[in-house]
Amino acid sequence: MPLLLGVNVDHVATLRQARYARMPGVAQAEPRPLDAGHDARSGGADSLTIHVRGDRRHLQEADAYQIRAGVPLPLNFEMGVTEELVVMALKLRPDYACLVPELREEITTEGGLDVRTGFDHIRTVVARLQDAGIKVSLFIDPAPEQIEAAVRTSAMMIELHTGAFANATGDDQDAELARLIAAAASGHAAGLQINAGHGINYTNITRLWAVPNLMELNIGHSIVSRAIRVGMTTAVREMKDLMAHYLA
Repeated sequence: MPLLLGVNVDHVATLRQARYARMPGVAQAEPRPLDAGHDARSGGADSLTIHVRGDRRHLQEADAYQIRAGVPLPLNFEMGVTEELVVMALKLRPDYACLVPELREEITTEGGLDVRTGFDHIRTVVARLQDAGIKVSLFIDPAPEQIEAAVRTSAMMIELHTGAFANATGDDQDAELARLIAAAASGHAAGLQINAGHGINYTNITRLWAVPNLMELNIGHSIVSRAIRVGMTTAVREMKDLMAHYLA
């Protein structure tokens, strides 16, 4: 099966919010994440990823509902593990929900969800979402203890946090790649679907071909950045062309 691409359109909303953060009906202002979703689909995206954060710094609820209703692609809803976002997910009914950590001071999600420490609460949220027919993924660091805890939550998928790999160089990047390889192998052996994301771009993506059992990559910033030059449809198509070389 070919490696799938989930395109994250959050940073389209980041650009919009720079001017229109206090505007009523902001979901209609440009650039619209909804339009980016349509363009990503034209470029070959297999799904869309959106993250409505607790502080609403980029995507707004209205964006989420517009994209869910308007773009005929599977929707991956990244969400903090809070009651507010659980209620929103149950109303939105995305195809997938990816549970992520949220810190107010971070610019973007940094680090994986600590499933081991928050196990009881996370397991309860996983059950609520999956009982509603939403497949759940856990965004975790490639660490054995996190994979073991993820398995015990009964989540169907994990998304390996590739940020440490993307930010490293030289021997350090080799070490991070080795962690991803081991985590993907052990997670797959435990019956989990293996996705990955964060910091993946048009250059470093080829190093991820060494990671086994990948099903989907979720990529946002590099595609949106490339889209400023070539347009979203072309930027997505270029990434899909690179991904066609992956052999699980």
